[in-house]
Amino acid sequence: MGAPSSQTAVRPSIAIRGDGLAIAEVVSVARDLAPVVLDPSCHEAILQSRAFIEEIVSEGRVVYGVTTGFGALKDRRIPVRSTEDLQLNLIRSHAAGVGPALPQDVVRAMLLLRANALAKGASGVRLETIERLVAMLNLGLHPVIPSQGSVGASGDLAPLSHMALTLLGEGEIERLGEVVPAAQALAEAGLAPLRLGAKEGLALINGTQAMTAIACLTLDGAEKLAKIADIACATTLDAVMGSSRAYLSYFHAMRPHPGQQASARNLTRLAADSEIFASHIDCDRVQDCYSLRCAPQVHGASRDALAHVRRVLEIEINSATDNPLIFPDRGEVLTGGHFHGQPIALASDFLKIAVAELANISERRIERLVNPSYSSGLPAFLAPDGGLNSGYMLAQYTAAALVSENKVLAHPASVDSIPTGGGQEDHVSMGTHGARQAAAILANAQQVLALELLCGAQGLEFRLPLHAGVGGSAARQAIRSVVAPLDGDRLSAVDFAASVAVVRDGSLLEAVERSVGLLE
Repeated sequence: MGAPSSQTAVRPSIAIRGDGLAIAEVVSVARDLAPVVLDPSCHEAILQSRAFIEEIVSEGRVVYGVTTGFGALKDRRIPVRSTEDLQLNLIRSHAAGVGPALPQDVVRAMLLLRANALAKGASGVRLETIERLVAMLNLGLHPVIPSQGSVGASGDLAPLSHMALTLLGEGEIERLGEVVPAAQALAEAGLAPLRLGAKEGLALINGTQAMTAIACLTLDGAEKLAKIADIACATTLDAVMGSSRAYLSYFHAMRPHPGQQASARNLTRLAADSEIFASHIDCDRVQDCYSLRCAPQVHGASRDALAHVRRVLEIEINSATDNPLIFPDRGEVLTGGHFHGQPIALASDFLKIAVAELANISERRIERLVNPSYSSGLPAFLAPDGGLNSGYMLAQYTAAALVSENKVLAHPASVDSIPTGGGQEDHVSMGTHGARQAAAILANAQQVLALELLCGAQGLEFRLPLHAGVGGSAARQAIRSVVAPLDGDRLSAVDFAASVAVVRDGSLLEAVERSVGLLE
């Protein structure tokens, strides 16, 4: 899922107000440590909804989660004097996560998304509670949140409870790479622990912000990987002496899926000015294999899937997802199910499949590069002095292992449901499982595409002095900046790690786009 950038450049503040938040802004706060401010335009709605909650409490009205218990305990009345204790008990009891801690970028995205949801003014929390979430971000105080324990309805209860717990001075906080007790971290930052008012505990933990945070960050990486997939394909195309004619615009106008057309345009630009293609333009080969010829159709279908996921997430990150919601202008408190993670669960499963397919077709192109039966004259396994040297034989093995693992991870999480909450919560989304699996698939797919680029660059060495298209040439140079040409067997894992590093840090994509312009 990645870690925040170490860049020290001053970033513009991201203003939150309950709507208008962009996924790019989520990424900027999560990974680039952009500062956050609560837009004053949302203050009035927040204050009105809080005043309405206090009116409800003072009148002793029966409202779920305010003057009643939770879940299957919804019919237990809570005396007014115990409403604050009710919220504290909720956070402590529901901070029940297990497993490795979520990465820092995910935690930062969770803090931002929860603050933005509460800023809509439909949750009944105090202004100072939202401001505390913002302060945690700006001060670099990151709750330690176990990654496992959410079933995705009623939202991400366990992860968000661990987040909320630290506002109260309990649990643990990571700051500057060190994990310390939350009370210590708050004190050293000059913050007093919060004491939650009526409904505030429920408002903090009833939502989809863990699954949505993971999905947003994974989508950002997946959209970049879709460009990398086109670059890798163009590199391989020249290395195996393929043809770019299958990418012509008037051909793809006959089947105008948006993603397919975008990928075809990218591939055409990346393959431009290829001396290798020009050298065999009149050869007798009729057509290329599917992993080359059908790349726009496959890459494009994944692109269209990612576009759908983006639409879902753009709605979700600007939604109120707790229960009940407060409508002071109507004098109503409505209980419902906005916390249910099904939209994110289905989108995450779609995201998983889309990214897995980018890796699947890439692995097939790696086979084309290393298998002498397919590779148009390249030495077996791209090895100089083959036999004595095995070259990049194991690149395809590693890619095969990763795509096989992805096939297991791509099994839809959203079709599973186990009733919880004493049967009251009788259908759950498992959306957080899906989002975490999508992040794992992305990490594997980045490795596979990096292996294709490494092998493609090695293949191009054997085509010199003829040069590849402008995109493939730039990709080869980016790989060569970290991996020397293979002139004999050496520790393959070192080459693999260096190649995936330039994919993940964005430097390879940046280098190629300097040569061809921004890719679609």
